[in-house]
This record gives sequence, C-alpha cells and structure tokens, in this order.
Amino acid sequence: MLSNSMEFRPRDYTAEKQAHALHRSRADDHPLSVPSSLAHPQVEVVDDGETDYLDPLRRSDNNAVVSREVSEGVEDSSALGLSSEASLIGNSSKEWVSFKRSLMQRFPVSKTVLTSSMSNVMVKGRKTYDKSSTNMRLEELEDPEKFAEEGGKVITGQEYVSRLHDLKAEINHSWHADDRVTSLKLSIRVAKLLMDTSILQCYPTLFALATDIMDMLGDMVWERIKLKADLAEDGAKLCLLPENFVARDICSDAKETCNNWFSKIGAIRELLPRIYLELALLPCWCFLHDRPLDCLQRLVMMIRGLADPLASAYCRLYMAHCLTKLHSNDIGCLLTCVNDFKILLMRLILAKETVHGNLTENKRLLISLMEPTIDYIMKCIFKNVSERQVNDVLVELGLGSNQVELRGRFPCASIILHYLVKQLPSQVVSSSAMEILQLIESSNDASYDQCLNYRLLGFRLCERKSETGTVNAVMDKVIQVITQYEGLDEYLKVVDAYVDIFLKNHMDDQLKSILEGISSRAGTQGISEGELTTLQSILVKLLSYYKVLEDIIALTPFLKILDLMYGSSQSIVNMQILDMGIRNGCIRDPTIIQFLFEISQALHDDEIYVNVKDDSNQPARLISSFVSLVDYRAEFESHLTFLIECRAAFGSIHWLKETLVHSSNCLAIKALKDGNRHVSFIKSCIAFSEVTIPSISAQTKQLNLYLETAEVALLGGLVSHSDGLIDSAINSLQFLEVMDGPRTPIDADGILSLVQKLFSLLVMVPGNPEYGVTSYPKNLVSLVNSQPWMTPRMRVKIFCAVVSLLAALSQRDLPYHADKGMRLGNDMLFFGHSSYLCELALMCKFVLQNLVTTIQQEPSKAARGSMALEACNCIASSFIPSQEISSICSNLIETGKSCMDSSHPYLLSTIKFMDHLLHSSVAV
Repeated sequence: MLSNSMEFRPRDYTAEKQAHALHRSRADDHPLSVPSSLAHPQVEVVDDGETDYLDPLRRSDNNAVVSREVSEGVEDSSALGLSSEASLIGNSSKEWVSFKRSLMQRFPVSKTVLTSSMSNVMVKGRKTYDKSSTNMRLEELEDPEKFAEEGGKVITGQEYVSRLHDLKAEINHSWHADDRVTSLKLSIRVAKLLMDTSILQCYPTLFALATDIMDMLGDMVWERIKLKADLAEDGAKLCLLPENFVARDICSDAKETCNNWFSKIGAIRELLPRIYLELALLPCWCFLHDRPLDCLQRLVMMIRGLADPLASAYCRLYMAHCLTKLHSNDIGCLLTCVNDFKILLMRLILAKETVHGNLTENKRLLISLMEPTIDYIMKCIFKNVSERQVNDVLVELGLGSNQVELRGRFPCASIILHYLVKQLPSQVVSSSAMEILQLIESSNDASYDQCLNYRLLGFRLCERKSETGTVNAVMDKVIQVITQYEGLDEYLKVVDAYVDIFLKNHMDDQLKSILEGISSRAGTQGISEGELTTLQSILVKLLSYYKVLEDIIALTPFLKILDLMYGSSQSIVNMQILDMGIRNGCIRDPTIIQFLFEISQALHDDEIYVNVKDDSNQPARLISSFVSLVDYRAEFESHLTFLIECRAAFGSIHWLKETLVHSSNCLAIKALKDGNRHVSFIKSCIAFSEVTIPSISAQTKQLNLYLETAEVALLGGLVSHSDGLIDSAINSLQFLEVMDGPRTPIDADGILSLVQKLFSLLVMVPGNPEYGVTSYPKNLVSLVNSQPWMTPRMRVKIFCAVVSLLAALSQRDLPYHADKGMRLGNDMLFFGHSSYLCELALMCKFVLQNLVTTIQQEPSKAARGSMALEACNCIASSFIPSQEISSICSNLIETGKSCMDSSHPYLLSTIKFMDHLLHSSVAV
C-alpha cells in the first residue's frame, strides 16, 4: 500500500469528461456549408490606374548568361541600333538575335577550321599550320593531328570566333578614332569571308558573326549621316529630323556623305561583299530617295548572280533582315526570293551531285544548311499578312490558279512547302486541308521528307476545330497515305500528328486500325531508339484521352505495342498507366489489379529507376500508391496474398514496406470489424507485419510501425503478440542513433511523440505477473538514462509521461480499454492488491528522483524554468497533496521563479493551480 506521504489522486474520468465538455446544441446548417447570402459574392474591382509594380514573370533578365562566347557577341550587338527608331525595331531586333543564337547552336563551330587564301585576315597573329591543298572533306577537319601532318592553314574554332570578335573591336575602335577608311576596309574583308563556303558546317556561325559586324557598321554610318543632316550649311544646329523624314529634308552635305559611302561600296570588285555592305547601309538610302525599296529590288536581282547556292541563300536571309529596318509591309522582294529558292532547289535536286567549291558534299547537308534561311524568310512574309492577302501570296508563289483557291497541281520544292504550311494562318490551313494534301502528294523530292509535311499538316489541323466533312476526308486520305508506308519510323511520325484528331472525333475503328498497323510493323521490324520517342508520344496521348483503364485494356493492339517497347520510353508509358489506374481511388477489379501489378513489375525492373534512392523516385511512389489503393473487399485472404506478392516483387522500394505494413494492419482491423471472428487470419496479418518491419532501415519508422501493429494485436486479443511487438519497439529505440538512416538527422520531437504514444498504449496492456506490472516503464527509464542523444528536455517529458502512466494504472477504472473493455486490463487483474500499489509507488519515487535531478542538469535557465513548472503540474495532477508532494512542488516552483520573470503567465497559472489543489484538499 502507498505510504501516507505519497498517494495517487483518484480520478473519475467519465465525470471529468462531462465537466470539461463544451455545451452542444444542434445547428440549423452544416458548419462548412456556404450561407445563401454569400453563395455568389460580388467582388468590387477598383482600378486606381497605378501599375508601378514589378512583375517578375515579365521582367527581362539582364543577368542571363549565354553559355557560349559566340552567343555573347551577338547578344551584345543587339544594343546597337537606330536610336531614333529603337521602339519600332525592338521586337524585330530581338527576333533576329534569337534567330542567330539558335542558328549557331544548331550548327556549332568545328574544333578546327581550315582557312582559304581569301581568309588570311582570320589567321593574322594566330598560330597556323601549313597545308598543301584545301580540297578535303569537312569530316576530315575534325582531325587536328592529320592537319598537322599534312600541313595547311588551320586554326581552332575558338580562335576563329575570337578573331571575328577582335575584328569587330578593331572596326569600332577605328571608327571612333575618325579612321573610317580603316573601318570600311576591315568591314570589306569581313564581308569577303562570306565568299568562302569551304567550311560549310561552320558557315552559319560565320554568317551570324559577320552580319553582326555589318549591322554595327550600318548603324554607325546611319548615325554619322543623320548627325550631318541635323546641321545647317553653316554648321548651325537645326532641329532634329522627324522620324518620317523625306529626302528633301536632308541637307546637301549629308547627301554628299551618303553618296560617298555608296560610291565606295559600289567600287568593291567582288559581288557578294558589295551586296552585303549595301544591305547593311540599306536604311541610308532614305537620305537620298523616298522609295528605298526600289534599290532593294535591284539588290534582289544582283543576288541571282551568286553562283554558290549556300552563299546566295544566306545573302537572301540577310536581305530579309535588312528589309525589316525599312518598316515596310511590301513583301514583293521576299516572294521573289522564295521563287528564286524554288529554282535553286530544283537544280540541286536534279543534279547528280552537289559541287560545292572544292568540296563534294551530300545534298542533304547543303539543304539542311539552307533550311533556316527559308524558314526565316517565310516567317517574314506571313508576319503581317491578313487572311485576304494570303491568297495573293499563294498566287505569287505559283501555288494557286486564282485568287481564292490553293491548287495541288503546281510543283513545289518539298522544303519550301513545309515552311509555307508552317506559317499559313490556321484558318487557311483548316479550310484548305485537302488542297494542301494534294500539294504534299505532288511535292515529293529529296529536299525534305514527305512524311514530315504530312506530320506538320496534322499538327496544324489540331490548332483549331475543322468541319466534320473536311476532317473525315482528310483522315481517309491520311490513312491511305500511311498504309503505303512500310517503315515504322515514317508511319509513327505521321500517326503522332493525327492521333489527337482521331480521338477528338471518336474515330474508334480507324484508331484500332492504326494501332494494329503499328503493332504489325513493330513486331516485324523492331523499334529503334528514335522510333521509341514518337511511339511514347502516341501512347501518352491515348492515355491522356481515356478516363478509365478498362478502355485501354480493351485496345488489344495497345497491349501488344506496350510489350514491344523497352527502356525509359516504356517506363514513362507505364507510369502514365499507373497514374491513370490510381486516379479514381480504390481498385477492386481483379483484372485491373493484375494488369497494374505487371505494369509495376516492369517499372520496378527498369535499371533507370531501380537505383534511385531519394524521395524524387516517382515510379516508386506510384507503385506504393497503387498497393495502398487495392481493395479485395471481403476476400481478406486474397488481399493478404497480394501484399505478400508485392513484398517479394518490390522489395527494393524502402517506403513501400511501410505501405505494406499499414495495409496489413488495416486488413486486420477490417477482419475484426467483420461479423465473424478471423483469429487465425489476424495472426497472419500480425506475422506479416512482424516480418516486414525489421527490413525498414529508418528506426523511427520501425518504432511507429511496431506500436501500430502492437495496438492492432491488442485489439485482436493477441496479448502475447502485442508484448513481443512492444519489446521490439523498445529495442528499436535502444539502437536508435543520432543519424537515423544514411542521411536523415534524428527527429527529437518525433521520437518523443512516439515514446509518449508507447506509454499511452501501455495503459491498455495487461501487466505480466512474472516480470511485474512496471517492467516496461522500468526498461524505458533505464533506456532514457543510457542514451547520450537524449536531451534533458526529452527526459523530463518522458519522466512526466511515466508518472502519468503510473497514476492512470493506480485507478479503479482505467481511462480506456482495448476492444471497449472486452479485454481484461490491469484494473480488473490487479487493482486492490497491495503488492500492485507498492510496485507503482516504488517506481514512482524512483522516477520523481530522476525527474528532479534531470531538471537541474538543464543549462538554459529559461528551459529549466519551463521544465520545472511542467513537472510541477504533472506531479500535482497525479498525487493527493501531502507534505512530501508539496515540498517537491514548492521546490520546483522556486526553480521556476529563479529562472523566469515573476509575471510570466506559465508561472502564475502554475501557482494558481497549486493553491486551488491545496484549498480543495483542506476542504475535503
């Protein structure tokens, strides 16, 4: 029996619950429902007209770093422009800079560059190698050792780029030093570099850097002439020229200077540099003529005199760029360029081989280098063209017989047709889809793959909804076309573009036919890496369209295709399938469960994901979600068998094991709630969890799962199982280290919460007469004192939890029981036995000693004061006030006073609580 100096306070938990419960009254409406008066709230928008805020999504990033030096040079040059018209040409300038950057990224500079005799300016002051001849293929330029052996003038690609930057700096320096003759001479030498197409693959980068210099020279000449135009004959300052000035507004001195520049350029012997420099100065014609476009038409004719197809193509590209500086909507020159391109390409296509300077190259390479020029010019043509003007453009290009129709009987180079369809307004594409199909069919040449034109048309048709009759006619024609493709690659490229149209128009029969075509070709030829990407796109679109997995399984060709896939593409499709399967909640269909299980196995076995250990492993998370959503309803045995199969199949997914334990415990609870008792099945679930938990690496998760499983065992009346699980929980706590797992620091608050949860569970656990009812608290106290990572704060909270546990075990009626009192607790087994109360009292004295000692070990005064008051409240709530208890509480309050301010709310409330208890005991 407890001594008179220390006696547990008797508690009536039912009465206390009722006394502290808030008054309840039935509500008229659901608390989360929206009041009828606020069902449609009106928000009054006030616009004060102020917009001085900075939108980070619209702010230009001035600190953006371009990865390559050549891109930096082009970007820097964009700042130089016609200052009086900067607001008008800003967008065009940005587009041009972006275009040149993408051009250089697509065709990067080679490691070494072989320079011709006309490129000596590039090797000035640079280390070079002698070479006997220059008629060597471009591929051989990638071998520096071979050049060193044979000799020749070779510089590295980086030196080539650096020399162009140096030339730009020299031209700029000479100009500002009033040495404009040198600036012009150097600019001519740079323009002559564009005559040398022997470097072929590097030509686009050379073009971007050289035209950057041309633009800089043109801007400087414009500014100089404009400055002269702002001055009178006697040098007096006139008012600034209006932006829309005419030639008669310009003084004779400015005109003379302008004529002088054009005369110098006209004296250049070589045609190509003469054209480039006159294009660079094209806006300066405004000082001499009111119709500068007439001069541009002359330059278009001059470009026809360039024999080299690559040089002429890029010269036309620069002309299209310079045209934007005139702010004219006249596209006649551009249309002439496109028609010239058609003639040039036809000659290339019909020629037996492409003779390119001293090098013989594949036609495809030359056309691919010309491709960006066609793209940019076509974009300039349709930039400001209305739908009414589109018909006129098509007639000018020879693609229409009248002003309202697009005809397919006129031949056109396939590559030109491709970029025409790319730039046509979507309304025109939709209304003229059949005519465009005829054009594609009649334009089948080596300049561009015909299947890519069919593919582009499909993507353009997806931009807007077409009439049903047009869609049916187009899709019938497309099916006829792709049926003729024997190769899988062409078949997939076209199907990928039209699959959305098949889905949106519910063409199920055609869709199955197409999937069967993919399946048969893939089964016969196999699937290459490039084809996998396109096939992945098609299957992902199918999965995005369908809402339920049953519709996908019904597509038999789909499953056959999926089996033929491999690698990351197959895994991406599998993830989409898993995501689709778990999207609608619980999965109960056995067929769907088995299908998703096989998909999960394939995803788990992928080497790309199997070695990913961090939390970003999306496949593992999808598999875990799938396992948690499976529900066999009343077929408990089947569900447990499924969990066992998952543990065997996905053993490497560490967080799946936690899901498996949770699912097993939930399954046991469902069996308990069932009308029939499934004792053997519950034991199987507990055994499954007991075997699975030790394989989890994180000890904190082990501790939590052991406690969860112990509670389930206790609810099922399996006391011996719960004892073993509690022992395992204590052992996992004993071996807990400062670092829980390989990377995760220990969560002190989480551990403390789990230990407190363990003490709450021990209230329901019947004591073992052999080891004593306080065996678990004793073991935990010893464990707490032996762990170096336990802080005084954690120890105090745990000791307070032990005191509360012992106080609860001393009551006649426990605060709660397992299975609503159906299972025997300590109150029924031991209450009233003197040895039981003595054991509780001895244990409590030992804990109080440890509690007081631990509080004094806390170095922080504020923390020590808070811990003292927390212990005082716990002790006062657990024991009847006596001399010994009052002495302990008084000492704790004095500790709190010495560490806290006298007006601290926690201190004042604790003192008030103690006074209330003392008065209550005196009254009793």
